[in-house]
Amino acid sequence: MKALLDAANNGDAEAHNLGLKYTNGDGIAHDHAESAKWFKLAADQGHAYAQVSLGVSYLEGRGIAQYFTEALKYFQLAADQGDASAQFNLGLMSEAVGEVTLNYTEAFQWYQLAAEQGFAPAQFKLGFRFDTGKGVAKDHVEAAKWYHLAAVQGLAPAQVNLGKLYSVGRGVTQDSTEALKWYSLAADQEDAKAQGYLGAMYYHGDGATQDYTQALKYSVLAAEQGLPLAQVMLGSMFTSGNGVSQDYAEAVKWFRLAAQQGDGFAQATLGIMYENGTGVEQDLMKAKMLFKTAYENGYQPACDEYNRLKKAGY
Repeated sequence: MKALLDAANNGDAEAHNLGLKYTNGDGIAHDHAESAKWFKLAADQGHAYAQVSLGVSYLEGRGIAQYFTEALKYFQLAADQGDASAQFNLGLMSEAVGEVTLNYTEAFQWYQLAAEQGFAPAQFKLGFRFDTGKGVAKDHVEAAKWYHLAAVQGLAPAQVNLGKLYSVGRGVTQDSTEALKWYSLAADQEDAKAQGYLGAMYYHGDGATQDYTQALKYSVLAAEQGLPLAQVMLGSMFTSGNGVSQDYAEAVKWFRLAAQQGDGFAQATLGIMYENGTGVEQDLMKAKMLFKTAYENGYQPACDEYNRLKKAGY
């Protein structure tokens, strides 16, 4: 340990490495304050990786007082040396952290610098900017390009978004099989959205042979992570009996979980179940309120159901 400390005191790279050991508990007890101390020693000698590590410490208040201005300073120093992760972090800070003013245009510029160096999270962010038009004009072809660059590096959110573009044919030729491929790669990384989309595709036979067993598998995985899309799918499966034994009480359970997250379709469906006494005790007043909530959450068909029960005196 003494040799390591001596080396760290005499060299920026060794100081940074020692800081990482304290961060990771690598042969040393975890100690974020010690990490920050050694990161600063290396950072102040111009070590780019240490500047990034110290910037993260300041940003998260890890082992050192949270201080956004100092985080910005050290990220800038590393970014000026061409460090892609620093450029990415400056993009994140430009979008919205603490004392830093929201600036989508500046964020885009930082993401572009990092993305052009092959930094996958920045490529994803750049794709998202082109996809949504934040900080740049919408361009779905460019979005697909950047998502693809990040997706082939294994970044699950990029794989999901690329799959979505293939699913709807936006920026690329519509191709459900290609969408299924990218969703599958992200689902293997336990991405809930990908699992939910796969469940729906297998259920409907979109891009793959209809397979209720696979639909159930992926829907359960996503629903247990709290994805409303998958919770609604499970509710529908238990209502119809497709791929499972019909079980209205179980359907109510999954629709309720999605409804509690503000899913309008789930709220309206739950309203129908309360109106008819399906899987729950009949309660027309509760049904009316669920229809009202569903409509307020943007599910338009629920408006007619609400007005119908209101007109009937409930």
